[in-house]
Amino acid sequence: MQKIVINGGKKISGEVSIGGAKNSTVALIPAAILSDSKVVLDCVPRIRDVYNLMDILSDMNVQSEFREDILTIDPTEMEFGPLPDDKVTSLRASYYFMGALLGKFNKAIVGLPGGDDIGPRPIDQHIKGFEALGATVENKNGNIVIEAKDGLHGAKIFLDMVSVGATINIILAAVRAKGVTVIENAAKEPEIIDLATFLNNMGAQIRGAGTETIRILGVDQLNSHNSHTIIPDRIEAGTYLAMAAAVGDGVLVKNIIAEHLDAYIAKLEEMGVPLDVHEDSIYVHPVERLNSVRIKTMPYPGFATDLQQPITPLLLKAEGQGIISDTIYPKRIRHIPQLVKMGAEITNENDLIIVGKSNQLQGATVTADEIRAGACLVTAGLMAQGQTVIENAENVMRGYDRVIWKLRNLGADVSLIDED
Repeated sequence: MQKIVINGGKKISGEVSIGGAKNSTVALIPAAILSDSKVVLDCVPRIRDVYNLMDILSDMNVQSEFREDILTIDPTEMEFGPLPDDKVTSLRASYYFMGALLGKFNKAIVGLPGGDDIGPRPIDQHIKGFEALGATVENKNGNIVIEAKDGLHGAKIFLDMVSVGATINIILAAVRAKGVTVIENAAKEPEIIDLATFLNNMGAQIRGAGTETIRILGVDQLNSHNSHTIIPDRIEAGTYLAMAAAVGDGVLVKNIIAEHLDAYIAKLEEMGVPLDVHEDSIYVHPVERLNSVRIKTMPYPGFATDLQQPITPLLLKAEGQGIISDTIYPKRIRHIPQLVKMGAEITNENDLIIVGKSNQLQGATVTADEIRAGACLVTAGLMAQGQTVIENAENVMRGYDRVIWKLRNLGADVSLIDED
């Protein structure tokens, strides 16, 4: 068990550089097993999820090495086998091995995926896609058994709801299938474009990534020739922008793609946060007064669900009443009782998060029940008077690259404590 200890009430200032996108990385690592040669990923975030995925690779005799921010994966001696439940249940992104294994071996045996408890996240659209490609899907003793005895073939697949996970998994399965696969009502997230770029550079033929219709012409083999640089993490960037607005005395957030944050930046500016937005960086000026806003999360390019919790502490400083409606995961509210412990005026009513101005948060012992809730509590701890102790800090470490080091460089009084 790990704890983050924050002595709050101090301003942060300086520069912070954003790492590679977590949501890209956790798809790219399973995608790497589709290659018939060694793969090199650059700008890989140093987060717990990367090490968990490396453990899973090791169980399939896939060698990997992580130095600085470069991850090398060698799948040339890979062996097929069921993925162990204990490791698969540690993170939800393990379900991308379903599509990757199916694409490589025409079969996959994967335990039911775990990850953050933020409400129902069914995989029915994934299954619908696999079945359309010619696979059978069964639940046997808690394992998902997927098999295409006659091989995979192209198909036209319409997703009943926009799903990043299903879009990625179908791409991974279809990229080496026979014929043409068309995914309609596909997710448009930048991380999907990043995955398609990675696969195309290995010889895949994927068109339309970033639009609602993706067309995939299956190929016989994939080979990596050059390293792939992962896009910057827009969720990490948004988190530091919120921190800078909440307790900053001038903070420059570097290595970002501002276009990926258009909806988020618009809300910050609506709140009155003074920003200098450049192509690959954003400078956050000290904030004097904030206005409350209404936020509605939507599929990309709308306001990201992963950013509703990181922006919540900022709403606690705003005049008036803020409203958050998370249309993606309406039960993503586990940060609320923790903020109440710190003196926040915040409630959840009929799937709406209602945020009132809270004049001064007080340090308390709180629990990070999942990644983005943990990020919310880190910002609240920086804002609070006194000491805040965040338990289950490993959830924060799962998703944020070198977060303790980065916060210290900004002047925060924060430390990580490991306990038996």
